[in-house]
Amino acid sequence: MIESMAIATIIYYTLFNAAPLIFAAIGGTFTERSGVINIALEGIMVIGAFFGAAFAMTSGNPWIGVLAAVIAGAILSWLHAVVSIKFKANQVVSGTAINLLAVGVASFMMRAVYGSGGQLLLGTSPSLPRWSLSNLLAPVPILGDFMNTPFMTRAFGEHAPGVYLAFVAVIVGHIVLFKTPLGLRLRAVGEHPRAADTLGVNVPRMRYLGVLISGVLAGFAGSILSISPGMSGFVVGMIAGRGFIALAAMIFGKWTPFGAMGACLLFGLSTSFEVSASVLFRNVPFLQSVPSQFYTMLPYIITMLALAGFIGRSTPPAASGIPYETNQ
Repeated sequence: MIESMAIATIIYYTLFNAAPLIFAAIGGTFTERSGVINIALEGIMVIGAFFGAAFAMTSGNPWIGVLAAVIAGAILSWLHAVVSIKFKANQVVSGTAINLLAVGVASFMMRAVYGSGGQLLLGTSPSLPRWSLSNLLAPVPILGDFMNTPFMTRAFGEHAPGVYLAFVAVIVGHIVLFKTPLGLRLRAVGEHPRAADTLGVNVPRMRYLGVLISGVLAGFAGSILSISPGMSGFVVGMIAGRGFIALAAMIFGKWTPFGAMGACLLFGLSTSFEVSASVLFRNVPFLQSVPSQFYTMLPYIITMLALAGFIGRSTPPAASGIPYETNQ
């Protein structure tokens, strides 16, 4: 029988693993809705994680690390925007080059500045505090008592700030994209930029905005991994394909924030098996014998299945990946 606290533990890790994916997937949704493919999310998360840890360590303040991660993500995405929008380069090639550049920059700076080739003060740099939802809701009648039960406290009670903010970002992202004039313009330049241009919408400006939003969110996603409680520090390879998984979640979620969130929770659940399967399934003979390597590769298997099973039925923005020529 599976114990209730084991279920609470797997919920805890599901939320933690899903949070950075949610931020990156929402960022990907914004940029692709504006008509620019951004597969550089992986590299932007790497840079965000590195600069987040480096500035948190140097300043002694984890929030400065978060700010540095966001700024670094915005700068790297701006580079992708200039190459893709101004110079009309192939967006997939540009994104691939930025992914390679990000890993190279992080590795070079670790060795040149800190004299480390593998990891940057893992577990010793300052990390963000835990936010306690249980304490916040404690004064609320009935709900406060419910949230302070051992199960709810373990599953939802204390998380890194980024975990709670991820779900706020989903709501904000949905409102901005589908309920505001800005979102309408952004979607218009991704679907039919010529018509949007005819109506007075500045197509390049809106596309720059979409790409920069993706850079800010992906940079923040990287910082969640490098300066969160229990995860402080940067390790080469720590992003481990999460940027690509976020892109798959975006497609799986049909380019909507709530759809992407659902897909990210699925990926987060599969990732959490890696750390909690031994506890969760210790009384289930068949599952107990499954090698841990299977749980490690489970998120990537789901990513391939999601792309193979749903990409054909998902319809991307009509002008996604197509450079806009103003003189056509």
